[in-house]
Amino acid sequence: MAITGFALLLFFKPAQAATNLLPGAKKILFLGDSITHAGQYMEYVEAYFVTRLPGRTLEFLNLGLPSETVSGLSEKGHAGGAFPRPDLQERLARVLEKTHPDTIFACYGMNDGIYLPFAEERFAAFSNGLVRLHQSAVAAGARIIHVTPPVFDEWKGQGPGYAQTLDRYSDWMLTRRASGWEVADVHGPMKQFLGERRRVDPAFFLAGDGVHVGDTGHWIMAKAILLHLGASDLAGAATPQQMLSAHPQGEALLKLVQEKQRLLRDAWLTETRHERPGMSRGLPLAEAATRAAVLEKQMRALAR
Repeated sequence: MAITGFALLLFFKPAQAATNLLPGAKKILFLGDSITHAGQYMEYVEAYFVTRLPGRTLEFLNLGLPSETVSGLSEKGHAGGAFPRPDLQERLARVLEKTHPDTIFACYGMNDGIYLPFAEERFAAFSNGLVRLHQSAVAAGARIIHVTPPVFDEWKGQGPGYAQTLDRYSDWMLTRRASGWEVADVHGPMKQFLGERRRVDPAFFLAGDGVHVGDTGHWIMAKAILLHLGASDLAGAATPQQMLSAHPQGEALLKLVQEKQRLLRDAWLTETRHERPGMSRGLPLAEAATRAAVLEKQMRALAR
């Protein structure tokens, strides 16, 4: 069957747009709290690379941990008094030593203000924690891309004044660009989207509890990160389905990415250890890696 010029453009242009994204990267680590642990936004990011550059081998690792902070803070009675919030610093050295990433995406802030109005002492703990994370990443030889915290919806969540707290945390992170930090802004696009939709539909929400966004919120995050990296072909994409439609097997490839990621996530969290109770125990890393390799092979064959 002859391929039309339009079809050629459909497949060539997205690949061309993705060619220079994350140059030299091979192993990409995502750190964060429960929103990163849920993983949809990083799975969309990986699916973008798979559908655009099927011949490029990139390893994406999700080590997001629910409840975690970069500040080391925890509110009294967290989780009904069962355990304090885990602190990234407790596990960071082990994670870096075992994963050896060359690129890190770090999304913190949602838990770091402890769902309270802005206070200088909590902000200092958050900003100092990010500085320590940044220094650790640089010392490990990794490129670190900080991601502003997702938006908090006070209409749905418990935390009067907390939306403004995260506004200020995000604003500070963006000022760090002047000091050479690389910061991808998801907070701004999410806040804008939520405001626009709510003006049309006052009942609209991205997160039923004000915190944990659904698919739409994860898509906004992924798109903002990819646009930050230079994925110009996504400028007009309103949904992940539109992103995936650039490849005839896009939806099937996303499902394989998701299956692989959820297998590896639990294995890596178990392997690197953490102090958060109630987490699923993953497979031994070697076994998980073997299973993931089969899924990866299927992905590559389907992508080509």
